[in-house]
Amino acid sequence: MTEYQYTIKAPVSVSGVSLHTGKLVTLTIKPAPENAGISFVRIDIGPDAIVEADASFVVDTSRGTSIEKDGVRIGTVEHALAALTGMGIDNAIVEVNSPETPILDGSSRLYVEAIQEVGVEQQSAPREYFEIREPIRFYHKEKDCEIIALPSEQYRITCLIDYNSKVLGHQHAIMDSISEFPTEIAQCRTFVFLHELEFLLSQNLIKGGDLSNAIVFVDRPMKQDELDRLAVLFNKPSVEVRVEGVLNNLEQFFPNEPARHKLLDVVGDLTLAGMPIKGHIIANKPGHASNVLFAKEIKKHIKARKEQEQIPSYNPDVPPVYDINAIMGMLPHRSPFLLVDKIIEISDSHVVGVKNVTMDEPFFAGHFPKEPVMPGVLQIEAMAQAGGILVLSQVEDPENYSTYFLKIDNVKFKQKVIPGDTLVFKLKLISPMRRGICHMRGLAYVGNKLVMEAEMMAQIVKNNIP
Repeated sequence: MTEYQYTIKAPVSVSGVSLHTGKLVTLTIKPAPENAGISFVRIDIGPDAIVEADASFVVDTSRGTSIEKDGVRIGTVEHALAALTGMGIDNAIVEVNSPETPILDGSSRLYVEAIQEVGVEQQSAPREYFEIREPIRFYHKEKDCEIIALPSEQYRITCLIDYNSKVLGHQHAIMDSISEFPTEIAQCRTFVFLHELEFLLSQNLIKGGDLSNAIVFVDRPMKQDELDRLAVLFNKPSVEVRVEGVLNNLEQFFPNEPARHKLLDVVGDLTLAGMPIKGHIIANKPGHASNVLFAKEIKKHIKARKEQEQIPSYNPDVPPVYDINAIMGMLPHRSPFLLVDKIIEISDSHVVGVKNVTMDEPFFAGHFPKEPVMPGVLQIEAMAQAGGILVLSQVEDPENYSTYFLKIDNVKFKQKVIPGDTLVFKLKLISPMRRGICHMRGLAYVGNKLVMEAEMMAQIVKNNIP
């Protein structure tokens, strides 16, 4: 069953102070087109101050996840991202009028409620998942964090934490499906140890902290005058430490709320991998730094899989779309300069051609004769001839036309092509053909190895020969 992408149905805004600057911030989530993904816009700078939600743009993970591109920075993005993923939104524009998102109550709850208020809208493009097909293991030595991704039909997360503290030791939380996020995870708030709170205050940070957006664990004995000082600092009538070592500022929603909040952070940070995940994530002692590194690892696997999936499959037992005789009926080239043997796939926008590289090719006699290598310029020519078939296949009388190069760009040779190799070319249109001009990107493979790539522009011209 095909799943489709979703966006938010209408713009919706939330407002609150930012955690570290203490400034009042308004964040607005707006619909975005299919395949747009999630982007942040700093509207206080301008409409072009855009930073895509991508792990490659992460610049700081010290007290939250901050992203930056071309000097445009947005801090503490993880709670908003977790809400978007938890609500099944693939495409959205997130506008903020400050360098940092609002901390709100320290969770994703108010973001989720805002999205629920306006609803989500199905789009027509199918949703593409990154499916975990084999275990992916990651260990962040500096943080002693291990994250493993295992195959699963659902996006599941198991989160384990252990702070080696009497007041917050081992906890775990489980989300069996992303559909559980709005009710089981979204409301779980961030937490902090008192000694961290004191340090942040001494650094003139958390100006937006008011004891209503974090669970505070007290890991040392406190005198009454210290508690009185905290009460004044955070404008509370009084504060006290409960028996379990938790400041009386908040009641916990769940006994394992800290572990659930760490799971929330995993959801938000892994959104930066750029694709919805179908798999079971097991995170032991996760944190923003480790989560982001794992998101980058996932991005590497996504890239490798996309490269693998675009490799054309060549089965010599399957009859070609065009054999050599059909090709000669379309191209004006002849031996020794006809460099395409078969066309095995073709559509309005792509073509796959085959060139069998044999020892009796005339160029091998003089091109490194002791160690024969197919000249790069002839690899480009062979690729261009395959592209020419794509162009000529779209006219009624291809024998009366020729294709000519206009431009060749971004040529890269990855590996030698030698006698005995079978070159398989795959070309796709970069833009629709107009006025007889086509712009294509081509990849050349020997087996599963990419040996050459190039972009080329050609023009189809009617022959003058009577």
